[in-house]
Amino acid sequence: MLPADVPLPHLGPSVLLLLQLLLPPASAFFPNIWSLLAAPGSITHQDLTEEAALNVTLQLFLEQPPPGRPPLRLEDFLGRTLLADDLFAAYFGPGSPSRRFRAALGEVSRANAAQDFLPTSKNDPDLHFDAERLGQGRTRLVEALRETVAAAKALDYTLARQRLGAALHALQDFYSHSNWVELGRQQPHPHLLWPRQELRSLAQVGDPTCSDCEELSCPGNLLGFTLLTSGYFGTHPSKPPGKCSHGGHFDQSSSQPPRGGINKDSTSPGFSPHHMLHLQAAKLALLASIQAFNLLRSRLGDRGFSRLLDITPASSLSFVLDTTGSMGEEINAAKIQARHIVEQRRGTPMEPTHYVLVPFHDPGFGPVFTTSDPDNFWQQLNEMHALGGGDEPEMCLSALELALLHTPPLSDIFVFTDASPKDAFLTNRVESLTQERRCRVTFLVTEDPSRAQGRARREVLSPLRFEPYEAVALASGGEVIFTEDQYIRDVAAIVGDSIADLVTLPLEPRVVVAERPLVFRVDGLLRKVTVRIHGEVSSFWIRNPAGVSQGQEEGEGPLGHTRRFGRFWMVSVNDPPQSGTWEIQVTAKGAPRVRVQAQTSLDFLVHFGIPMEDGPHPGLYPLTQPIAGLQTQLLVEVTGLGSRGHPGGPLPHFSHLVLRGVPQGAELGQVPLEPRGPPERGLLTASLPPSLLSTAGPFSLELVGQDGVGWGLHRAAPQPCAVVPVLLELSGPPGFLAPGTTAPLSLRIASFSGPQDLHLRTSAKPSFTLTSNLSRVHLEQNESAWGRLWLEVPDTAASDSVVMVTVTAKNGKASTMSLTHAFLRLLVRAPVPQDQLPAPAYSTDPVLNASHPAFHLSTSVTRGGVGGGLEGNPWWTTFGGMLLLLGLGPW
Repeated sequence: MLPADVPLPHLGPSVLLLLQLLLPPASAFFPNIWSLLAAPGSITHQDLTEEAALNVTLQLFLEQPPPGRPPLRLEDFLGRTLLADDLFAAYFGPGSPSRRFRAALGEVSRANAAQDFLPTSKNDPDLHFDAERLGQGRTRLVEALRETVAAAKALDYTLARQRLGAALHALQDFYSHSNWVELGRQQPHPHLLWPRQELRSLAQVGDPTCSDCEELSCPGNLLGFTLLTSGYFGTHPSKPPGKCSHGGHFDQSSSQPPRGGINKDSTSPGFSPHHMLHLQAAKLALLASIQAFNLLRSRLGDRGFSRLLDITPASSLSFVLDTTGSMGEEINAAKIQARHIVEQRRGTPMEPTHYVLVPFHDPGFGPVFTTSDPDNFWQQLNEMHALGGGDEPEMCLSALELALLHTPPLSDIFVFTDASPKDAFLTNRVESLTQERRCRVTFLVTEDPSRAQGRARREVLSPLRFEPYEAVALASGGEVIFTEDQYIRDVAAIVGDSIADLVTLPLEPRVVVAERPLVFRVDGLLRKVTVRIHGEVSSFWIRNPAGVSQGQEEGEGPLGHTRRFGRFWMVSVNDPPQSGTWEIQVTAKGAPRVRVQAQTSLDFLVHFGIPMEDGPHPGLYPLTQPIAGLQTQLLVEVTGLGSRGHPGGPLPHFSHLVLRGVPQGAELGQVPLEPRGPPERGLLTASLPPSLLSTAGPFSLELVGQDGVGWGLHRAAPQPCAVVPVLLELSGPPGFLAPGTTAPLSLRIASFSGPQDLHLRTSAKPSFTLTSNLSRVHLEQNESAWGRLWLEVPDTAASDSVVMVTVTAKNGKASTMSLTHAFLRLLVRAPVPQDQLPAPAYSTDPVLNASHPAFHLSTSVTRGGVGGGLEGNPWWTTFGGMLLLLGLGPW
């Protein structure tokens, strides 16, 4: 889209040629993804957010050629569906996983959609540019963008994505809820992202704006004027005489004269009286969203912007280290492994993007050290030594919780210790936090009875004292590995290789059973298959589909290379592994552990949501975990299906999910999957069975299908899921937490599965004073309760620091399985005086000023998909044309 006010001669012949290449033919939208949606062919907030992010990511890739690889060419992406998988394959190399990038986009999109569902935001006109509160809406929009930048600079990218989602929701709503499109505007509002530029030509309270319209469709109800207005929704605030309503079935104000409305949220006249302008509004909202992403890129720099959207195939690296006197060998092993990872991956796409280090002992833990510089991380780690302490147990889970608060999602955390946890009461909370952060935790425990004199003990310790580690590892998809000092370096090196985006292959049965082989399936998309066994093993063998076997003898064998380090065995299977069913037979004392992993770009993400059909914004309310008794939809997002990965051949397809109990793996049922949208997007939906949702408890998911040539495909979700007993909604105030203030928080608790007697606990990290008016509550089925919390932020609170508030609900009559946790991240920041806010250095209109330093050409190539309403549904994706955007300016 070329701004009308920019004369073509200023662009030059090369830009004019590019414009001709990008002008698209007419195109149609794909069908709906979600069957409950009432407006087929519409474009959603999810669509706009993902479209904009992919366009800016492509622009970044075009401007920053990949090291060691040929630069990307724009013409390779013209006239074709733009997919994250294809972008990553073209830039980072074939097979490079886009899972983290797509997960980060999902965080932004779900935060965007949640603005229509959260009780603290869904009815606030300032957050949706409703009720002619345009100046206030712009203020809140700019504040949310500033909070995004502040959180990103504080390295809390989860919070940054949440605030970015809220900002994009408001920005996109402006074009659907105001009359900007009806005024004939062909480009985004030039001042909407400028904090100090006044919004002019606004309708005042006494200015009539709409005439009465008794039909669903109201194309001519705006009065003939040139002032900017927006519609009123509901009863708060009440609509003054002569003013426009938002409109639609669920808008109470639209039944009061003047009737009708002006929203362009969807293609359905039942929801949107100005439905005929929906696509024009979506087009401008997309352009504005690209502007916002580019502004963030200019403020954060390319590295910071890439971290914001996780534009990398690499994981972060987090170490939690026991520094008591007996841990010298383990600390040295951690140093060697960290140096190995840093040096081996420096300058490659798999170089870690973020480093976290947390020490612990007794009685202390921390402080946390975070950096994006591998040399700083290595220097900090190299200064750690085993000093003092030495009496078991230690504050391990407290340190792990601190690491989880500062580690990006989808990361690996390694814990080195030789002691059991002193803070086992944190087990369930840390389990929930690993699942909320989607981080995998691996414990390397050196428990050597021969070192009794090095580790004092206050009391006789239980043989089950390491069970908290087992529980956390199980919940996070990690493992606990017991080894000895002399092997810790070798074991750490092998385990450290697992941060290279390996998938864990499902085993049947899940645990070793005497005289029964474990079975796993290999497909043609897997490489570097490894089998790891640890325990008191006397013998084992592995057999491939052709019947070729290999025993436990060390060295090269017919199937691969075997290494042994004490109780730890690893077999590296030769590439390419034979497709089909493999078997493992293990003979051992006790309960040996078996884990099979492999490298592949084909993986999947899982999301949950509640259908919301009885409101103005039909869609799915996003959930972290399913709620007992509440109808829950599941969305599977398969990664690695890009067209470049399967040129000319059929794509893999998936038929169903297998649900299994945890930890034993008993099958709980199978759920058929329905494909939604184009096959290369890999979107599949299902309804969780009522039998699974009837009671709280953990379960795992396995994705089953076939590759393009008919071989079976089998993938396991990296972490188990859990049906939680109650719904907890924890919301904070908009904006920052200022030092020396008290912030009000709101809490909603709802039960859908029967009577609940709940005890509530609250906490904050750091340990700010937190009070609540609700400590116990009794709920019947389908009942809700509301509570208030007050967080006191001390004067000494550091600016740009993050506070994590946790609320735990426990049924007093049930076990720990009945716990539900809610986590809320908030940012502390000192207010910026108005006279210190940045002012524009050039023209106040960046779109019209070609001398502005941010004025540049950026291409917008969109991808294909489906739609269903500019408001609401967090899962939809859309396909549109190709656009051209000129001119951006910082706020």
